[in-house]
Amino acid sequence: SSSLTEVAMFIGRLRRKTDLSNIVKTVRTILNNNSVVTVLLSDLHAVINQGFLDVPGNLFQKKFRSPEEMENSLELKCLNDIMSLLVPSIDIQILLNCVSSNLQAFIIQPSRSKEEFWKLASDFQLRWNFLLSSVSKAISFNYADSFG
Repeated sequence: SSSLTEVAMFIGRLRRKTDLSNIVKTVRTILNNNSVVTVLLSDLHAVINQGFLDVPGNLFQKKFRSPEEMENSLELKCLNDIMSLLVPSIDIQILLNCVSSNLQAFIIQPSRSKEEFWKLASDFQLRWNFLLSSVSKAISFNYADSFG
């Protein structure tokens, strides 16, 4: 029973590593194409700055949040930091370091206990995934040039 659990955990880790490897390969291909990066960056700015996220039920609706709340959103700050570095042919390691630095500053360092870390990390992960899903939906629903 315990070895089955260990095997299942190993398989899960291996799948995640394979998924991450495939994502990195795809991202590298995208980052090496100047026109694709330019269009993607333009669409991301449009989605965030022109209110495409302001749809009912979205946690990132501006009309239901104060400007200070939007400014202090860790998820939006992380996305904006990544976008500020997004230029054609950027090394993916720079983008990963940006994410790592933000996680260190906003999740790991402020945690005073293991339980607080778990709470901050799970809240961030949930909201980050929700933000990325919302951005993807906004890009696809508005038939942005980077859609697909």
